[in-house]
Amino acid sequence: MFNLLSRRLLGVLQLTRMALVFTAIADSFCTLVLLGHRGKVADPDLVLTPARYLTIAAMSVGLYGFGMSLNDIIDRRRDRQIAAHRPLPSGRVGVVTAHVICALLMLLALGAGAFYWTLSGYWQSFVFVGIAEALIWFYDVAGKYLVAVGLLTLGAIRFFHAIVAAPSIPVLWHPLLLFNHVVILSAVAYSWEQKRPQLSRTHMGVIAAGLILVDGMAIISLGTWRGQGDVVAALRSDPSMEWTNGLLLPIAAVVVFILVGALIRRRTPGLRDAGQKLMLYGLLWLIVYDGCFVSVYAHWVDGLLMLLFLPAAWLSVQLMRWWSKIVSLSQRPAFKRVRT
Repeated sequence: MFNLLSRRLLGVLQLTRMALVFTAIADSFCTLVLLGHRGKVADPDLVLTPARYLTIAAMSVGLYGFGMSLNDIIDRRRDRQIAAHRPLPSGRVGVVTAHVICALLMLLALGAGAFYWTLSGYWQSFVFVGIAEALIWFYDVAGKYLVAVGLLTLGAIRFFHAIVAAPSIPVLWHPLLLFNHVVILSAVAYSWEQKRPQLSRTHMGVIAAGLILVDGMAIISLGTWRGQGDVVAALRSDPSMEWTNGLLLPIAAVVVFILVGALIRRRTPGLRDAGQKLMLYGLLWLIVYDGCFVSVYAHWVDGLLMLLFLPAAWLSVQLMRWWSKIVSLSQRPAFKRVRT
C-alpha cells in the first residue's frame, strides 16, 4: 500500500516538475521584495506580509505545475516512443488524472491571482496571470514546434510571471534579465541537445531580433506608462531604469554563469547530456539573479535569505532522483517470453 502511494505521489511530482518550482517562487518573491523596498509604498511592512508571500507562492506553484503537466499531456503519444519512463506513457499517472491535476493547477494560479488583487489592489496582477497562462497554452500547443518563437515565448512566460507580484515594476532590469537569460539558455540547450528541427541561422536571427525588440518595447512602454515622453529621459529619471553601481552584481552573476556553461560543455562527455545539465543549472541560476537584485535594492541579508531557495531546489532535484531510483528498484521485474 505504501509503495503504491509512493509511486503515485512520485508520478504526480514528476508530471508537474515540482522539484524546480522553487525557481519560480524565488522570482516572484524577489519582485515582491523589490516592491516593498523600491516601490512607491509608505511602509514596506504593509507590502511584505505573510498573506502576500503565501498567495504569490500559490500562484507560482499553479503556473509552473500547469505548464509542465499540460506539456506532458500534449506530448504523451510522442513520449511513448522516446520517453516511455515519464509518468503518462508509463501509466504511473492516468490521462484523466493528469487532466484533473492540470486544470486544478490552472485554477489555483487564477484564484491566487484574484486573491492577490484583493490584497494589493493590483488588478493587473490577475491580468498578468491570465497572460502567462495564455502564453503557456500557446507554447505547449504550437510554440515549441516553431523553434525561435517558442524559445522567445518561454522567456515571455518567465517575464510575466515575475512581474505579477508588482505590476508597477519597481526594477525593470530584474524581469528583463530573467527574460533574456531564459531565452538564451533555452536556445543553447536546444542546440546542444540536438532537438528537431535544428536551430538554424534564421532561427538565431529571429531570436536575436526578438530579444532586441522585447527589451526595447519594455523600456519604451514603461517609460511612456510613467509619463516620460523621452526614452533617454526615462532611463535617466525613472527609478526602475536608472543605473546604479549595484547592478554590477547581477552582471557579474551573468559572467559567472557563462563560465559555468563553458565548464559544463568541457567536462560533460555527451553533447545532449551537456545540454540537459546546462538547462538544469541555468534554471537554478535564476535564484542567483534574484538574490543579487534583492541584495542591491533591499539588503544583503535579504539577498542571502533569497539564496536559500538554491539549496532547497537542488536538494529537491536530488531527492526526486533518489526517490525514482528507490521506486524503480522496489518494482517487480517484468519478464518477456523469448520467441524461438
